Amino acid sequence: MRKSVMTTKFTYWRADDGKYLGYLNAFPDHWTQGESIEDLKEHLRDLHETFTGEDIPGIKREEELELA
Repeated sequence: MRKSVMTTKFTYWRADDGKYLGYLNAFPDHWTQGESIEDLKEHLRDLHETFTGEDIPGIKREEELELA
């Protein structure tokens, strides 16, 4: 049996100091950084786990509304 892999989109860029900055597209107000792209991805995974696992005041969420 194959394990399904969950994914989410993120946006990133390299800063002048060489660090990688980025955010989860579902939570664009909350940036993080890493020394490398893999380090950034680890920080983004941590953010995703925190933001989706807890009801944190001030965290904006995106939802789909069914109409008619």
